Amino acid sequence: MSDTSVKMAKTAYDALDEKLGEDIRILRIDEISVIADYLIIANGDNPNQIRAMLEQVEERMTEAGFASKRIEGNKNSTWILMDYGDVIVHIFSRDDRLFYDLERIWQDGEDISRENL
Repeated sequence: MSDTSVKMAKTAYDALDEKLGEDIRILRIDEISVIADYLIIANGDNPNQIRAMLEQVEERMTEAGFASKRIEGNKNSTWILMDYGDVIVHIFSRDDRLFYDLERIWQDGEDISRENL
């Protein structure tokens, strides 16, 4: 686990929290997958909040010196994936989060708190 991926995860979590992201979860997956060290999952209450969360993560990560490899979805999407390499951020509408249930898919990952990063 690199210090960089921990800093990225904290930065993304804090950005989501600043925009009142709901049920923000951090899953540590580095021991079960090569795609990333952390998945961060959150949902928003409405399209405006989802858009604000996306913009806040982009802004905070850029300020911290982290560039996204790609972003899937757009400002009108109900599921946005932001790939920062070692950290992948998923922002959902409440319904899509329940439907796709990434926490179940990645249940072998370690669910950790912001304080334990």
